[in-house]
Amino acid sequence: MDMNRPLMMGAVAYDAKVVTIWDGFQQYFKTRGLAFDYMLFSNYERQVEAHLSGQIQIAWNSPLAWLQTERTAERLGRRADAICMRDTDRDLTSIVLVRADSGIAQLSDLRGKTVAVGANDSPQATLIPLNHLAQHGLKPHDDFRVLVFDVLVGKHGDHIGGERDAVRALIRGEADAACLLDGNHLKFTREGTIPSGAVRMLSQTPPFDHCNFTILDDAPSALVARFKDLLLAMSYSDAEVRPLLDLEGLKQWVPGRTSGYAQLAASIDRFATIDPFINDMLIRCA
Repeated sequence: MDMNRPLMMGAVAYDAKVVTIWDGFQQYFKTRGLAFDYMLFSNYERQVEAHLSGQIQIAWNSPLAWLQTERTAERLGRRADAICMRDTDRDLTSIVLVRADSGIAQLSDLRGKTVAVGANDSPQATLIPLNHLAQHGLKPHDDFRVLVFDVLVGKHGDHIGGERDAVRALIRGEADAACLLDGNHLKFTREGTIPSGAVRMLSQTPPFDHCNFTILDDAPSALVARFKDLLLAMSYSDAEVRPLLDLEGLKQWVPGRTSGYAQLAASIDRFATIDPFINDMLIRCA
């Protein structure tokens, strides 16, 4: 890579605020001597492809996009690393909600029922909770009906629209249960999507992790090290960067880790979710 060229990062445009966020980060890096630019993608699959082909050097990846990148890279004899994540990306959980007045008392009571989920590619609202149910002896589509709300497929559930629709279906009585991120349960309650006292939690998954900054083994090490150092140096007490951190939903950047993706990995192994994509990438990269 030409060291005079900016470090190029990819991000998915799941919301209009994404431009404001990364424009702000670009200015933050520029004033500290790091040439940085970003490229927006309409979906994570195209971002992963661009990363593997060398169009970008860093990717702000969903957990599913991380696994797409890591597994494709491994098949190509390459290595992917997660270098940084938000403090809020660690130790999340998904939950299964039922109506408060329902007679559903345990997961086995969902047999023969309808479970509403988010988009097919949402880790927190579909893949991880469906695997959670399968681990408890309930096979999706066989033991219960799956009502999918495929909102903005390709954005891996970042927009949470599918989760909101799943909860609304539960409230309307179109589903017997709904799967969503624990934090979005609180958000939907505050905004009034979930009326007070209308639902109760039936089950909760073990903790898992969410997004990370991903690099491949050909990333320019000096620029990536500077990028990481500048991220970790961001302080919420700094009035300059606090608005950016608020928009991106964190108080502090922390080093990346991959131990929190085990549940999602088990889910895609069970449902073969990303196999077609990986096979396509291997052909494109041959």
